[in-house]
Amino acid sequence: MNMKTASQPVVMTPAPKATSTTSFSVGGLFRRPEAGAFLGLVGVFVFFLVFGSIDFLKPTGAASWLNVAANLDIVAFPIGLLMIAGELDISIGSMIPAGSMTVAIISGYYGMPIWLGIAASLGLGVLIGLINGFLVVRTNVPSLIVTLGTLFAVAGLVLGLSVLLTGTTSVALKAPELAKFFFGQFVGNTFQVIIFWWLALTAIYVFFIHLSKFGNWIFAMGGDRISARNAGIPTTKLTIALFVLSSTSAAFVGMCQAILFNSAQVSAGMSFIFNSIISVVVGGVLLTGGFGSIIGIFFGTITFAVVNQGIYFTTFDRNWSSLIIGVMLLLAVLMNNTFRSMALSYSPKKK
Repeated sequence: MNMKTASQPVVMTPAPKATSTTSFSVGGLFRRPEAGAFLGLVGVFVFFLVFGSIDFLKPTGAASWLNVAANLDIVAFPIGLLMIAGELDISIGSMIPAGSMTVAIISGYYGMPIWLGIAASLGLGVLIGLINGFLVVRTNVPSLIVTLGTLFAVAGLVLGLSVLLTGTTSVALKAPELAKFFFGQFVGNTFQVIIFWWLALTAIYVFFIHLSKFGNWIFAMGGDRISARNAGIPTTKLTIALFVLSSTSAAFVGMCQAILFNSAQVSAGMSFIFNSIISVVVGGVLLTGGFGSIIGIFFGTITFAVVNQGIYFTTFDRNWSSLIIGVMLLLAVLMNNTFRSMALSYSPKKK
């Protein structure tokens, strides 16, 4: 074999151009994590356009599923990131009512400034997230068990303190106009203002997860945590940060709902646990970690919201609604698994 010495110049030859740019790009798109989620969303839209009515896409109809998607996706994003990193947080079911009751009790029942109530609500989210993250990284107890414990602990705490401090489980809140403007109003009498928070957060997540080193760290943790730690990735700090993000996001949604609806209840929020996990899985996130995308979660959440609300725009008997929703979500997940298998088994041909 003829070897070059270090002193010899290395001649760089241009890489051969692809023979078919279109086929390459299309193939690349179909192997992306969000490919199945997008096609599933398109299929769901087509289904409800065929069996429903055009009202489904009119402002009032669109608001019905966009409002659901916005509230759900703000919680689903950090849940998806935790799942990509190989963890899970189900304590969000208690953090949503905890966030809403905190701002309602402080600023509604006791009449303190709304901004103090908002800060306390978000601060509680940070505290519970720190507790979850610290217990997971220090005890090596599975995050499902840890957050199951905090789910019931926070639920009991919120219920007990609400009755102790206010004598009731439902507290009214009248927020000032500025707080309503940012966190709890209907734009055009139909769209919740939280939709704008949702879109802004989507852009932020896309940047940090897919265009910065932090995203690479999270995917590396989900692939092999020990190897990621040996490579110098701060797995402990990053795990705690993800749990803080999850709890704080849930508290934020609860706080916004209290300001929007002028009241808070201790019983709200449990449905977010399974709904967010379903949305993340439909969005292409692998349950075993290391695979997924923010755009996929975005599409998956919209798919869930459309299926959940679109049934009311059809002539189907409402008694069959749960069956239809279950079947359509299952088909979306199966489609996603197909594209995920294509992505994981793909190996480029050697030239």
